[in-house]
Amino acid sequence: MKLLHEGTITNQVLHKKLPFSMKRLYLEDLPVIEQIQAKVIESLPEKDSLQALATEEFLFILNERGLMVGAFVEDELIGFRALLIPEIDEEHLGWDIGLPPEQLRKVIYQEISVVLPEYRGNRLQQKLAEVIMKELPNLEEEYRYVCCTVAPMNIPSLKDKFTQAMHIAALKEKYAGLQRYILVKDLENPLGHYSDHVTAKLDDLEKQQELLREGYVGIGFQLVQGFHEIQFAKPVL
Repeated sequence: MKLLHEGTITNQVLHKKLPFSMKRLYLEDLPVIEQIQAKVIESLPEKDSLQALATEEFLFILNERGLMVGAFVEDELIGFRALLIPEIDEEHLGWDIGLPPEQLRKVIYQEISVVLPEYRGNRLQQKLAEVIMKELPNLEEEYRYVCCTVAPMNIPSLKDKFTQAMHIAALKEKYAGLQRYILVKDLENPLGHYSDHVTAKLDDLEKQQELLREGYVGIGFQLVQGFHEIQFAKPVL
């Protein structure tokens, strides 16, 4: 099995550094993938902050409709990250960010990303993102837009996406009425310059909606009196 990354990682319970590696996951890994997802969901105080994948969705990804990368300590899976090639339907995130129909096939989703609680605090989600995005060009088709959804108030996941230079392009109801940010990164023409910087409180979704309608995008966090606020700005095209 081809190793995609090797390094060391700290087990926060044992307070011990351990060697770890990353490799691509396949159909035979499905049982342990679902076990890890269940453990992570069980550890979350807010269960709906993570949009879990069903067995059928994992099968869809593992049957060459995307790719998954896992992190291992010895032979134990401790976290994974997935990319999904989506079906083009009415729920496609490309519609939410205003893409024309001919560009929808250029969209790939960053799907679920999970890390066991005892290995959090190692920037493992970010490392998994770096490795899986390096694997993206190995897929048969070429993709220009990387999209994902994140629940409002899910600060760790938003930080992860902002670190990857993704930006909030929309805030919509998804998944049967749940509010979700839709984030995107244009791999061919990433945003780099902004003007008119403003902030909005993390829980003020009405103001955020208004800013998005006015052409702002969400680009990061700012701490104001100890509380996170989302930074919005207008792209300079």
